[in-house]
Amino acid sequence: MSIVNVGIIMNGVTGRMGTNQHLIRSIVALREQGGIVCQNGDVIMPDPILVGRNEEKLKKLAGNHKIDRWSTNLDECLADQRNTIYFDAQTTVRRAEAIRKAIKAGKHIYCEKPTAASVEESLELARLAYEAGVKNGVVQDKLFLPGILKLKRLVDYGFFGQILSVRMEFGYWVFEGDWQEAQRPSWNYRKEDGGGIIVDMFAHWRYVLDHLFGNVRAVSCLGVTHIPKRVDEEGNLYTATADDAAYATFELDGGIIVQANSSWSVRVNRDDLLTIQVDGTEGSAVAGLRECKTQHRVNTPKPVWNPDIPNPFNFLEQWQDVPTNEVNDNAFKVQWELFLKHIVLDEDFPWDLLEGAKGTQLSDLAIKSWEERRWVDVPELTIGGMVHGEKVNAAKS
Repeated sequence: MSIVNVGIIMNGVTGRMGTNQHLIRSIVALREQGGIVCQNGDVIMPDPILVGRNEEKLKKLAGNHKIDRWSTNLDECLADQRNTIYFDAQTTVRRAEAIRKAIKAGKHIYCEKPTAASVEESLELARLAYEAGVKNGVVQDKLFLPGILKLKRLVDYGFFGQILSVRMEFGYWVFEGDWQEAQRPSWNYRKEDGGGIIVDMFAHWRYVLDHLFGNVRAVSCLGVTHIPKRVDEEGNLYTATADDAAYATFELDGGIIVQANSSWSVRVNRDDLLTIQVDGTEGSAVAGLRECKTQHRVNTPKPVWNPDIPNPFNFLEQWQDVPTNEVNDNAFKVQWELFLKHIVLDEDFPWDLLEGAKGTQLSDLAIKSWEERRWVDVPELTIGGMVHGEKVNAAKS
C-alpha cells in the first residue's frame, strides 16, 4: 500500500460554499477518513493549499482544520509542482482568468459553476483545457443528492412510462438585510458582479434536466427583480441590479415540457427548498433534496371538480415514499472523490468543462429570451469535433 498525495490549490474557499461544502464537508472529511482507498490498496490523500485575498481569513481557516498550507499568491501556488489540481470557488467574474492561468501552468481543473460569465468564455476554457491535455471537471452536485438519485432510479427503470411534463419549484425568502441579515452575499443581487438567479441556478437546471429527462432544446424565460433595494454586509443600502426570480419553460427531447420557477423572493409552502414533480402515463413522482414519493396509475384517485362542497380528498396522503435503500454521502464529497479517482486512476468523469459550458449557455439563452420576450432554441454545444468531453483529433480548432 502506498499513499498518493494530491496537491490541490483551493481558491475561493473563504466563501460560504467553498468553506462548508468543498473544504469542510469534502476535502477535510476525506482527510479525516484516511483518504480514498483504491482497489489495489493505495490511498489517495488530498493535500490542499488554501488560496485567497484575505490573509487573516486564510490563516484562521487553515488553523481550524489542521491544514498547514495557505497563500495569497496564486502564481506561486501554480508554479509549485507539488500542486497538480486547481480548484476554483471564487465569484463567477473572477473564475475564468484564474482557470486560464492554471491551464497554462499545466494543472488539472476542477471548478464551481457557472464556469464563466458567458458561454463564449466557458467554451474557450473547455477548448484550452483540451488543447493543453489537462483533465477537467465541473461541480454538478445535485446529481448526487439522495432525492435526485431516487428520481433517477425511477426514470431508469421505466416507472413513469412516457414522461409528459416536469414541474420544478425552487427558492426561499432571502432577507433584505435591514431588519434581518441576508442569507446570501450581496454580490448575488448585482449584475455587474456576476449576480442573478438565472446565472446562478440555470446552470444547475441544465445538468439536472439533461441527466434525468433529456437534452434541453428550447427555453422561454421571464426574469424579475422583485426586491429593488437591499442592505449589504456593511449595512449600506444598495440597488439590486440582478434578477431575484425567474419563471421559465423548457422543451426537452421527446416533447417533454418543463416549468421551472426559481425565486429568492418566495416563502416556502412545500416539502423542500427544491421540489421536482414528474408526471407520466404510468405514474408520477415528487422529489426533494433527500426524499421522493410516487403515485402509480393504479393508485391514482379520481377527484371531481366541485367547488360547492368541502374537498373530500387529502391529496398529500395519496403518495408512497420511495425507500432509502442506501446511505448517500455528502453530494459535494462524492463528486470530489470521483474527480480525484479520475486524476489518479484515470476513471471516467463525464462532467467536464464542456458540460459546464452547457449550463452557461442555458443561462445566456434564458436571459436572451427574457430580453426579447420570445422562445429561444438551444443548439448543441461543441468545440470542433468534441461533444460531451469526447476526445477526437478534430477538436483542436
